[in-house]
Amino acid sequence: MVRYTPSSQSTNPLLGRRAVLRGLLMTAGIAAVPGLAACGGSDSGSSNGTVTFGNNLSDQVPKDAITAALKGFDSDALKVSINTKQHEQYQEQINNYLQGKPDDVLAWFAGYRMRFFAEKGLTGDLTELWSGLGDNYAPALKEAATAKDGKQYLVPFTQYPWGVFYLKSVWTQRGYAVPKTLDEFVALATKMKADGLTPIAFAQKQGWPGMGTFDQLNFRTNGYQFHVDLMAGKEDWQGKKVRDVFDTWKRLLPLHQENALGREWQEAAQSVQQGKSGMYLLGTFVGQQFKGQEDDLDFFPFPEINPEFGQDTVEAPIDGYMMAKNPKNAEGAKKLLQYLAKPETQLEYLKSDPSSIATSTKADTSGYTALQKKAADVIKNAKHITQFLDRDTDPRFASDAATNGLNAFIQNPDDIDTVLKGMADQAKTIFTG
Repeated sequence: MVRYTPSSQSTNPLLGRRAVLRGLLMTAGIAAVPGLAACGGSDSGSSNGTVTFGNNLSDQVPKDAITAALKGFDSDALKVSINTKQHEQYQEQINNYLQGKPDDVLAWFAGYRMRFFAEKGLTGDLTELWSGLGDNYAPALKEAATAKDGKQYLVPFTQYPWGVFYLKSVWTQRGYAVPKTLDEFVALATKMKADGLTPIAFAQKQGWPGMGTFDQLNFRTNGYQFHVDLMAGKEDWQGKKVRDVFDTWKRLLPLHQENALGREWQEAAQSVQQGKSGMYLLGTFVGQQFKGQEDDLDFFPFPEINPEFGQDTVEAPIDGYMMAKNPKNAEGAKKLLQYLAKPETQLEYLKSDPSSIATSTKADTSGYTALQKKAADVIKNAKHITQFLDRDTDPRFASDAATNGLNAFIQNPDDIDTVLKGMADQAKTIFTG
């Protein structure tokens, strides 16, 4: 997550995204906690000829990809020093990192999370830089990089949609067809179960994948605007519309892989890769688990639930890079960010990690894989784009109410009333407090 791809080394089911949200909560005026080191090697300093780069891509595939992409930046006059932090730890320590000695340029995410730190004055203003980016980005990308003050604080790098993934060879062998509606989806999953497959791979040990499932079900059932308003605390979590979402999810849960709270997303992906599960709802970064099978992997947008909204909304998070508030090498940092905005740089990254697409409108997509071309088309044709539940709502709500509520529901789907009451009570405290 540049793309949010948690490390397989995580052992705490609530660590991943919950950890980063905990870091966000700590940011409001709380000093860094001793013992949590900054990501960068800032003590050694950034000389005029070196730019330090805070990297959260610790999994091997994306780590190799960003390393390859940054090689083209090095010159006799200016070099980049990459400081890689284990992905989960980077997110968990982001608050301390930004308040301490951050790298000149650092990885982060568009939307609410970018705005949160910008509004706390912890990241650098990139508005002047953006004035020179011209038509390199679509208006929606610039909007995603803009805080409430109207200034830009992030350079988008890659983007990826969520969808339902499957192996074409398995589906061809079994005679399965892509479902267009929820009823067709349930019928297909039921057929898979009868055929001896686990219909829907599922993992929730890292605390966040279920948020993606909720998002799909919510905006397919109630539409984009309701989803956005719910994330903003303007709708009732105990209302009928939210209850409908959980009722639908309860209907689907028996078709999901059991014991999700003890499984990481990579393990769920491997069950599809091994032909044991028929489908998997996740972002296109799931492709990292299908080395050698890229041509066999395909996906489709989550099926229609309510004809009024069809499939008009796509979850497509944007990942990119920010600048430290006071970088030791400000001129070099801006040059590196300009370099990261280039379509050639983004495409160089994608050569090693073709599980997402470039954000630059000038990127040559002729070399995209079939999966990348589909991802680009899905995003291009969407009427509405969302980031992700924990990127689109107040971190105080996402870290506890959403994470705990969804986990409690998955563990006991017969107790929806208690789950929704707990989420609604916390939403009222957070959004009206």
